[in-house]
Amino acid sequence: MNDSLRTRREFLRTSVLGGAISWTLPSFIHSTFGVLDSLAADSAIQTTTGKDGRILVVLQLAGGNDGLNTVIPFADDAYHSARPKIGLPAKDVLRINDHVGLHPSLTGFQSLLGDGRLSVIQGVGYPNPNRSHFRATEIWQTASESEQALSTGWLGRYFDNACSGEDSACGIAISGETPQSFANKSGKGISFNSPQDYQFKGDLSGRNESFFEMANAAEDEGGSIGMLNNSAANLMSASENPVSFLRRTSLDAQVNTDRIQQILKRANADARYPNSRLAGSLRTVAKLIQGGMPTRVYYVSQGGFDTHNNQSGAHANLMREMNEALTAFVQDLQTQGNFERVMLLTFSEFGRRVQENASGGTDHGAAAPMFLIGPGVKAGLVGEHPSLTDLHRGDLKHHTDFRAVYASVLENWLQVPSEKVLGKKFKPAPIFA
Repeated sequence: MNDSLRTRREFLRTSVLGGAISWTLPSFIHSTFGVLDSLAADSAIQTTTGKDGRILVVLQLAGGNDGLNTVIPFADDAYHSARPKIGLPAKDVLRINDHVGLHPSLTGFQSLLGDGRLSVIQGVGYPNPNRSHFRATEIWQTASESEQALSTGWLGRYFDNACSGEDSACGIAISGETPQSFANKSGKGISFNSPQDYQFKGDLSGRNESFFEMANAAEDEGGSIGMLNNSAANLMSASENPVSFLRRTSLDAQVNTDRIQQILKRANADARYPNSRLAGSLRTVAKLIQGGMPTRVYYVSQGGFDTHNNQSGAHANLMREMNEALTAFVQDLQTQGNFERVMLLTFSEFGRRVQENASGGTDHGAAAPMFLIGPGVKAGLVGEHPSLTDLHRGDLKHHTDFRAVYASVLENWLQVPSEKVLGKKFKPAPIFA
């Protein structure tokens, strides 16, 4: 194999890692390096990663964001009639045109719109919508049909199909648990609540380390596959035994731990962010991008959108928090010179009902807007705003399938065929110029 064509994964794991720590490793690890060399030789050559190519950042608005008080049809009498308490007055709305505008807290979004960097995709949903938080989130994260259950996520299938030459850090979620959208067959994607939480526990010498105890136990059992669960077994190559697999996984964790911690130590501390959880997550993402982390997809979330009562103040605070965090993030990326490489997509598992409820809130609904922020987007409104009178059981009817948005992002931004990732062909939504 030509050395100049060696993948980053092969170089990192077998050259840099081997040379740096081989003096600390017991003899068993050399067989693991042989397995890694074999895996790297069989991997597709990756000439572009998140380190030197395009990056997607996905923001989940968890709980069901009220789309009607986010992208507001202020000129529609039906809006004010359905929402006498929580409706936003026309004079406060940040107007996009003579009919629709943004929540008054979204001043940064308005600036992005003026700069041609914001696409507002109206009426996004899917057939036969589900109003359960759990199931609706599952549908959005796996890109399934309403009555279909999938074991892998749409981003996970992207990892499986487009990131075969990269390690697990091709996807990073700033989250307490790995999002279902990351679920995949190749073991890619890592998650942590904060950088301090993401640490490899123990050392590579095999002393006082439960991971290596598992490996030794497996070795004592003759390398039986029974020592591993089904998910882990699926990630093993045909040439591996459980001992090599466990040690290979530990090496991968060690490499990513060291790399993330070193990048964050070197990152520019001058960028100013507000004091919110979302802002902290985005600041971490910006630091990793600045430090050259070879990550293609980052995932962050903002909670609190299940506004069944006293919605007005709570939703305004959420909009302000999102606006301030994303404004700081965009400014940070622009200062770095990385903004042209980054696309940010927002989604929520559903919108809210048109009619406000008796508690000054809104109940679970269906269609809602999505935002796309970045270079090359079709700026302004995309698609029709749903009718507020032609409803389905009190819910807005969708005009754009969310998987058509995913298809457009996959094909136009990440530049991969969408059909293999989404499982069927969706006509890409017209969200890029």
